[in-house]
Amino acid sequence: MVSQRQARVWRYVEEGSLLKLKSYLRKRRDLDVNFTRGKKQRSPLHLACSLGDDAVLRLLLKHGADVLQQDRRGDTALHIAANKALKHGKTVYDDLVVPLIKSCPEALNAPNRAGVTPQDLLNWLRHSEATDTNCPPETDPEKEWQEKLFGECVDECFETFGAYDADDYLPVDDDEEDFGDWVDRIRREYLNKKHAEAQRLARSSSSWKKESSKQKRKEGMETHKELLRRLQKEHEEYLARAVRKEEETRQGKKRRYEERCAATFNSASASGSSKLRYGDIPWPAARGTVQEMVDVMLHGVDRKDAAAFRKAVRKQQTLWHPDKFAQRCEARLDEKDKQRILDTVTALSQELNKLAQSLRT
Repeated sequence: MVSQRQARVWRYVEEGSLLKLKSYLRKRRDLDVNFTRGKKQRSPLHLACSLGDDAVLRLLLKHGADVLQQDRRGDTALHIAANKALKHGKTVYDDLVVPLIKSCPEALNAPNRAGVTPQDLLNWLRHSEATDTNCPPETDPEKEWQEKLFGECVDECFETFGAYDADDYLPVDDDEEDFGDWVDRIRREYLNKKHAEAQRLARSSSSWKKESSKQKRKEGMETHKELLRRLQKEHEEYLARAVRKEEETRQGKKRRYEERCAATFNSASASGSSKLRYGDIPWPAARGTVQEMVDVMLHGVDRKDAAAFRKAVRKQQTLWHPDKFAQRCEARLDEKDKQRILDTVTALSQELNKLAQSLRT
């Protein structure tokens, strides 16, 4: 029975997938490539020779393929290569026969069950080549007889592969490790390592004296508590800095808002001839929502002091009342942005009115 990994090797050889086979064998250097498969009991090296794939053949030789391994008829890979050279000539001889002879010279004299050695086949090849050069094919009955005999040999030795055994159809992808399997394996290895380390520490701690053990535990607890105190202090300082930074940012926004209001709405500026675009209006938060604008306007006002908070709201209501805003600035508004400016002023005024209404209830 062929294993799933060996079935994958067979498939790569059969498909001629050199790069996949090379990568697969490089990752599994202990994989034996000298297995047999199918009714003919051929090895991957036999298959590579029958397919004429010299690149796969050389790769299998590099990974320990046995040239002397025989199939059901007793043929070695060199028998198959020599027969193929008889049919296709010197190119196949150079691609298949030469690497096999270099890898295992003694395979030349290994007979099959019929007593024929690869050397006999190669001698026949040389005799055929000599006959081709010396005798015209149309007047040489000896050559016709050899060709007929050769055709019978080819039919016997190079018949197409029949149906494979049942184990030819084994799934071959089950041993592949996907990302989830890799994560599970890493987690198991980590837990096993931590468990082994915990056991080692437990064994070593049993030999300590009681006094030493208690002292070390006490020191460890004190160190841990000190670390927690330091981390807590640093966290509190970080939060305090964040609060201060946020407050400084809000104060800066309100200061700039008040300065721009004074510069835009005072009488001297109002009498100017320059047109006001949307970006020239002193919005509390130019890119913010109406609620964010209200928050900037009222920042710093104590909401618990109802009277002071109501006074601050009334001041902003007066400043952003649509009618009063139109009296101050409508003549100076740029026609392209005029409607957008008035819509934003109206929305801001409505939000302030809602806030003032909530203070009365």
